[in-house]
Amino acid sequence: MATSTFLTAEWRYLAMLNYEVDPGLLRNLVPVGTELDCWNGRTFVSLVGFRFLRTKVLGIAFPFHRDFDELNLRFYVRRQCGGETRRGVVFIREIVPRWVIAAVARNFYNERYVALPMKHNIQQDDSRTTVEYQWKIRKSWNTLSLTANGDPLIPEPGSEEEFITEHYWGYAAQRGGSCVEYQVQHPQWRVWTTTDARFDGCMKEFYGNDLNAVLTQSPASAFLAEGSAVSVHRGRRL
Repeated sequence: MATSTFLTAEWRYLAMLNYEVDPGLLRNLVPVGTELDCWNGRTFVSLVGFRFLRTKVLGIAFPFHRDFDELNLRFYVRRQCGGETRRGVVFIREIVPRWVIAAVARNFYNERYVALPMKHNIQQDDSRTTVEYQWKIRKSWNTLSLTANGDPLIPEPGSEEEFITEHYWGYAAQRGGSCVEYQVQHPQWRVWTTTDARFDGCMKEFYGNDLNAVLTQSPASAFLAEGSAVSVHRGRRL
């Protein structure tokens, strides 16, 4: 059943650092009605920073809340709905720079948003794109950065790039053991692949000891997605 649009925006310069993990680290976080989604038998979490631009909620653009950064840690799930496989993401914790944005996401989707100081630096010339996102926890700045060369391409079918970027549903566990499902619509993204990517910081306070230890390792892969306009639909409880 179709649901109405809750939010429209552009997501741009999505820097994705992908880490292979033991599925056991995530099983207690999998929302009811879904199961872990793997690529070639490998389970991933992704640390993702991106620009939220031209944001409107219920068709309204709120002053000082249209353009901002977001940082999140996500993993991948799927749900069978009739004959359709819905591939989606689950957010472990999301960071934005304004408390109003965090409050709206918590109230409407029960997503685990928190507001922290954030900043970004994006530089692009004919052959190179450098992206950096930073967020401040207490007195320390954390950094996600990568550099991509050449032109972005549509991912090959069945590739890791396609798996990471092509999930069009969101799932959020609810109090009492239920789950909210919501659809995210956007065209397929062009992607740069890069090996020049890093995360510097400590996320133990937000993700716990085990997942923080994962993030201290080198990522298994790193992509920069060009992004596009997106529409996020109202959620429905499963």
